Amino acid sequence: MDDVVRARNAAREALADVEPTRLRSVLDDRLVDTAVTPGVLAIVTARALSPDIAVERVAERAAGVQLIYEGLRLTRRLAHEEPWLAATEGTDIDADLDVLAADVLVSRGFSLLSRTEAADAAVEVVRSFGRDQTQRRQPDADIEALDRNLEEDVFELAVVAGTTAVGGDPPTELLAYARELAADYDGGFPPAGQALSDGTADRIATLSEERV
Repeated sequence: MDDVVRARNAAREALADVEPTRLRSVLDDRLVDTAVTPGVLAIVTARALSPDIAVERVAERAAGVQLIYEGLRLTRRLAHEEPWLAATEGTDIDADLDVLAADVLVSRGFSLLSRTEAADAAVEVVRSFGRDQTQRRQPDADIEALDRNLEEDVFELAVVAGTTAVGGDPPTELLAYARELAADYDGGFPPAGQALSDGTADRIATLSEERV
Protein backbone atom coordinates (compact mmCIF):
# COMPACT_ATOMS: atom_id res chain seq x y z
CA MET A 1 0.00 0.00 0.00
CA ASP A 2 1.52 3.33 -1.02
CA ASP A 3 1.40 6.57 0.94
CA VAL A 4 -1.39 8.07 -1.17
CA VAL A 5 -3.65 5.12 -0.41
CA ARG A 6 -2.69 5.19 3.28
CA ALA A 7 -3.40 8.91 3.63
CA ARG A 8 -6.69 8.67 1.76
CA ASN A 9 -7.88 5.62 3.68
CA ALA A 10 -6.98 7.18 7.03
CA ALA A 11 -8.95 10.33 6.18
CA ARG A 12 -11.98 8.34 5.02
CA GLU A 13 -11.89 6.08 8.06
CA ALA A 14 -11.86 9.11 10.34
CA LEU A 15 -15.27 10.07 8.92
CA ALA A 16 -16.82 6.60 8.82
CA ASP A 17 -19.10 7.25 11.81
CA VAL A 18 -20.54 10.57 10.61
CA GLU A 19 -24.33 10.72 10.44
CA PRO A 20 -26.65 11.16 8.60
CA THR A 21 -25.71 8.97 5.67
CA ARG A 22 -26.18 11.74 3.09
CA LEU A 23 -23.66 13.96 4.86
CA ARG A 24 -21.19 11.10 5.17
CA SER A 25 -21.59 10.46 1.45
CA VAL A 26 -20.82 14.12 0.67
CA LEU A 27 -17.70 13.93 2.83
CA ASP A 28 -16.53 10.65 1.35
CA ASP A 29 -17.08 11.85 -2.20
CA ARG A 30 -14.70 14.75 -1.56
CA LEU A 31 -11.98 12.40 -0.35
CA VAL A 32 -12.26 9.75 -3.06
CA ASP A 33 -10.74 11.87 -5.81
CA THR A 34 -8.99 14.71 -3.99
CA ALA A 35 -5.21 15.11 -4.00
CA VAL A 36 -4.09 13.92 -0.55
CA THR A 37 -0.73 15.64 -0.89
CA PRO A 38 -0.78 17.30 2.58
CA GLY A 39 -1.44 13.96 4.26
CA VAL A 40 1.26 12.27 2.23
CA LEU A 41 3.76 14.98 3.18
CA ALA A 42 3.15 14.24 6.87
CA ILE A 43 3.96 10.57 6.26
CA VAL A 44 6.98 11.35 4.07
CA THR A 45 8.34 13.70 6.72
CA ALA A 46 8.03 11.15 9.52
CA ARG A 47 9.68 8.43 7.42
CA ALA A 48 12.47 10.77 6.31
CA LEU A 49 13.41 11.27 9.96
CA SER A 50 12.75 7.71 11.09
CA PRO A 51 12.85 5.24 8.17
CA ASP A 52 11.60 2.35 10.27
CA ILE A 53 8.58 4.13 11.72
CA ALA A 54 5.32 2.20 11.54
CA VAL A 55 3.00 4.12 9.25
CA GLU A 56 0.16 3.56 11.71
CA ARG A 57 1.90 5.96 14.10
CA VAL A 58 1.59 8.84 11.68
CA ALA A 59 -1.45 7.92 9.54
CA GLU A 60 -3.92 9.49 11.97
CA ARG A 61 -1.92 12.72 12.01
CA ALA A 62 -1.80 12.67 8.22
CA ALA A 63 -5.58 12.30 8.18
CA GLY A 64 -5.94 15.23 10.55
CA VAL A 65 -3.86 17.46 8.30
CA GLN A 66 -5.77 16.36 5.21
CA LEU A 67 -9.21 16.89 6.76
CA ILE A 68 -8.38 20.37 8.01
CA TYR A 69 -7.17 21.30 4.54
CA GLU A 70 -10.22 19.86 2.81
CA GLY A 71 -12.55 21.70 5.18
CA LEU A 72 -10.80 25.05 4.77
CA ARG A 73 -10.48 24.62 1.01
CA LEU A 74 -14.22 23.99 0.80
CA THR A 75 -14.89 26.99 3.02
CA ARG A 76 -12.74 29.14 0.75
CA ARG A 77 -14.65 28.02 -2.33
CA LEU A 78 -18.01 28.68 -0.72
CA ALA A 79 -16.91 32.13 0.43
CA HIS A 80 -15.75 33.04 -3.06
CA GLU A 81 -18.63 31.59 -5.04
CA GLU A 82 -21.47 32.38 -2.58
CA PRO A 83 -23.71 29.68 -4.12
CA TRP A 84 -26.84 30.88 -2.32
CA LEU A 85 -26.92 34.06 -4.41
CA ALA A 86 -27.58 32.07 -7.57
CA ALA A 87 -29.45 29.20 -5.95
CA THR A 88 -32.15 27.36 -7.85
CA GLU A 89 -34.51 24.76 -6.48
CA GLY A 90 -32.45 22.19 -4.61
CA THR A 91 -29.07 23.88 -4.97
CA ASP A 92 -29.47 25.83 -1.74
CA ILE A 93 -29.74 22.51 0.08
CA ASP A 94 -26.55 21.32 -1.58
CA ALA A 95 -24.82 24.54 -0.51
CA ASP A 96 -26.02 24.08 3.05
CA LEU A 97 -24.68 20.54 3.02
CA ASP A 98 -21.33 21.82 1.80
CA VAL A 99 -21.16 24.29 4.70
CA LEU A 100 -21.91 21.51 7.16
CA ALA A 101 -19.35 19.28 5.44
CA ALA A 102 -16.67 21.96 5.76
CA ASP A 103 -17.38 22.29 9.49
CA VAL A 104 -17.23 18.53 10.01
CA LEU A 105 -14.00 18.16 8.06
CA VAL A 106 -12.20 20.83 10.07
CA SER A 107 -13.56 19.72 13.44
CA ARG A 108 -12.71 16.06 12.81
CA GLY A 109 -9.24 17.05 11.66
CA PHE A 110 -8.81 19.01 14.87
CA SER A 111 -9.97 16.03 16.87
CA LEU A 112 -7.28 13.84 15.33
CA LEU A 113 -4.53 16.35 16.10
CA SER A 114 -5.83 17.67 19.43
CA ARG A 115 -3.76 15.30 21.55
CA THR A 116 -0.61 15.63 19.49
CA GLU A 117 2.24 18.13 19.46
CA ALA A 118 0.78 19.51 16.23
CA ALA A 119 -2.38 20.80 17.94
CA ASP A 120 -1.18 24.40 18.31
CA ALA A 121 -0.01 24.50 14.70
CA ALA A 122 -3.44 23.28 13.58
CA VAL A 123 -5.15 26.07 15.52
CA GLU A 124 -2.83 28.63 13.93
CA VAL A 125 -3.67 27.38 10.43
CA VAL A 126 -7.36 28.09 11.02
CA ARG A 127 -6.68 31.45 12.62
CA SER A 128 -4.45 32.45 9.74
CA PHE A 129 -7.09 31.36 7.25
CA GLY A 130 -9.69 33.50 8.97
CA ARG A 131 -7.42 36.53 8.95
CA ASP A 132 -6.55 36.06 5.29
CA GLN A 133 -10.16 35.69 4.21
CA THR A 134 -11.12 38.81 6.16
CA GLN A 135 -8.26 40.79 4.67
CA ARG A 136 -9.21 39.51 1.22
CA ARG A 137 -12.27 41.77 1.31
CA GLN A 138 -10.16 44.91 1.44
CA PRO A 139 -10.01 46.93 -1.82
CA ASP A 140 -6.21 46.77 -2.05
CA ALA A 141 -5.85 43.12 -1.02
CA ASP A 142 -3.48 40.82 -2.89
CA ILE A 143 -6.15 38.18 -3.39
CA GLU A 144 -3.96 35.56 -5.04
CA ALA A 145 -1.32 35.74 -2.32
CA LEU A 146 -3.88 35.58 0.48
CA ASP A 147 -5.59 32.55 -1.03
CA ARG A 148 -2.27 30.81 -1.63
CA ASN A 149 -1.40 31.11 2.07
CA LEU A 150 -3.72 28.21 2.88
CA GLU A 151 -1.64 25.73 0.87
CA GLU A 152 1.57 27.03 2.40
CA ASP A 153 0.17 26.92 5.94
CA VAL A 154 -1.11 23.37 5.47
CA PHE A 155 2.21 22.10 4.12
CA GLU A 156 3.87 23.63 7.16
CA LEU A 157 1.33 21.85 9.38
CA ALA A 158 2.05 18.57 7.59
CA VAL A 159 5.77 18.93 8.34
CA VAL A 160 5.03 19.71 11.99
CA ALA A 161 2.73 16.69 12.25
CA GLY A 162 5.28 14.37 10.68
CA THR A 163 8.27 15.66 12.62
CA THR A 164 6.61 15.58 16.03
CA ALA A 165 5.42 12.03 15.37
CA VAL A 166 9.03 10.90 15.76
CA GLY A 167 10.04 13.37 18.46
CA GLY A 168 11.26 16.94 18.45
CA ASP A 169 10.17 20.04 16.58
CA PRO A 170 10.90 20.99 12.97
CA PRO A 171 13.64 23.62 12.56
CA THR A 172 12.84 26.95 10.96
CA GLU A 173 14.61 25.90 7.77
CA LEU A 174 12.33 22.91 7.35
CA LEU A 175 9.20 25.01 7.89
CA ALA A 176 10.45 27.44 5.25
CA TYR A 177 11.09 24.55 2.86
CA ALA A 178 7.52 23.30 3.36
CA ARG A 179 6.17 26.71 2.41
CA GLU A 180 8.41 26.79 -0.66
CA LEU A 181 7.07 23.41 -1.76
CA ALA A 182 3.52 24.74 -1.64
CA ALA A 183 4.19 28.22 -3.01
CA ASP A 184 3.54 27.40 -6.66
CA TYR A 185 0.10 25.85 -6.11
CA ASP A 186 -2.91 28.08 -6.55
CA GLY A 187 -6.20 26.86 -5.13
CA GLY A 188 -5.22 23.24 -4.59
CA PHE A 189 -2.52 20.62 -4.84
CA PRO A 190 -1.68 18.29 -7.70
CA PRO A 191 -1.37 14.57 -6.96
CA ALA A 192 1.29 13.76 -4.38
CA GLY A 193 3.51 12.12 -6.99
CA GLN A 194 3.73 15.41 -8.85
CA ALA A 195 4.03 17.70 -5.84
CA LEU A 196 6.62 15.69 -3.91
CA SER A 197 9.68 14.75 -5.92
CA ASP A 198 11.97 11.84 -5.11
CA GLY A 199 14.35 14.25 -3.43
CA THR A 200 11.77 15.65 -1.01
CA ALA A 201 12.46 13.11 1.72
CA ASP A 202 16.22 13.59 1.43
CA ARG A 203 15.83 17.34 1.69
CA ILE A 204 13.59 16.99 4.73
CA ALA A 205 16.11 14.72 6.42
CA THR A 206 18.96 17.12 5.72
CA LEU A 207 17.09 20.16 7.01
CA SER A 208 15.99 18.25 10.12
CA GLU A 209 19.43 17.26 11.34
CA GLU A 210 19.50 20.12 13.84
CA ARG A 211 15.96 19.70 15.18
CA VAL A 212 15.42 19.78 18.94
